[in-house]
Amino acid sequence: MTGIAQLVEEGLVTEPDSAKGRLIKAAGQLFKEKGYARTTVRDLAAEVGILSGSLFHHFPNKEAILRAVIEEAIHRVLAQMYDALAKVEDPVEKLRAMVRCEGHAINNDLNPGFQIMASEWRSLNPENQESILVLRREYEGLWKKVLDTLFQQGLINVEGSFTRHFIRGALIESHNWYDVDGKLTLEQLEDKLIQALVHSP
Repeated sequence: MTGIAQLVEEGLVTEPDSAKGRLIKAAGQLFKEKGYARTTVRDLAAEVGILSGSLFHHFPNKEAILRAVIEEAIHRVLAQMYDALAKVEDPVEKLRAMVRCEGHAINNDLNPGFQIMASEWRSLNPENQESILVLRREYEGLWKKVLDTLFQQGLINVEGSFTRHFIRGALIESHNWYDVDGKLTLEQLEDKLIQALVHSP
């Protein structure tokens, strides 16, 4: 899958310039800045310039908006990963592509829904959590396939499942110390993580 237009065509994300798309984008940013619980329906409506009641033309409640924000965020990163993985054969380069996609999702402001997934998970009811889990299983399945291959080839010393936990923790934590406007680019950050994980057999 490549590009937002194709994701929209497949019904996986909302047209960004539509009223619903602008609402999802604004909600993601507000949930990131204020937290889901502290963001009111009035806040959301004011951000997109509509009446509070108009939100319910698109969603039955605020929780449904949170679910849409997170689902669309995962679909966007998944699409980027599938596209990046299709362009390379070498397993180390596949790992690099995945680190790049996740690192960008965590450390820029283009996909706030991805950044709030962990912190706002408990705000969703079990049914909505399961919907997100379906996508997470697909997402983590991509990581498992690449990391298991690297382990089998002797390019990493630790089993794929454990290595994935280390990578996830490192990338999530980078949001607290990494400066996107600093001297270290995201690509250089990606290189350092790859160097820390991968060695020659």
